[in-house]
Amino acid sequence: MSGDEDVLARLVRLADERGGDLTNVRALIEQASEAGAERAMMRIGLSDESARDDIAELRQLLAAWRDAKRSAWKAVVDWVVRGFLAILLIGIAVKMGFGAWLK
Repeated sequence: MSGDEDVLARLVRLADERGGDLTNVRALIEQASEAGAERAMMRIGLSDESARDDIAELRQLLAAWRDAKRSAWKAVVDWVVRGFLAILLIGIAVKMGFGAWLK
């Protein structure tokens, strides 16, 4: 558990030991959590109605970036392998005497 979770668990246990209604304590914790999350979203500018669409667009953009990066690496590896095979094929041809055909 993290430090915040430890404190929260201790507070719930303390409220239960002192006779507090556990349901009310949990409801209070849930409300406080939601208020904190809303405050955090406001601080980073994601509290308006278009925030959901903005996040969806950012996820699509990130997915497209990852696809493009993967495709680029795949193309680079493909060209390196093709180049290596071409050099290998030329080397075999020269070794077998096919270089004389070019003269």
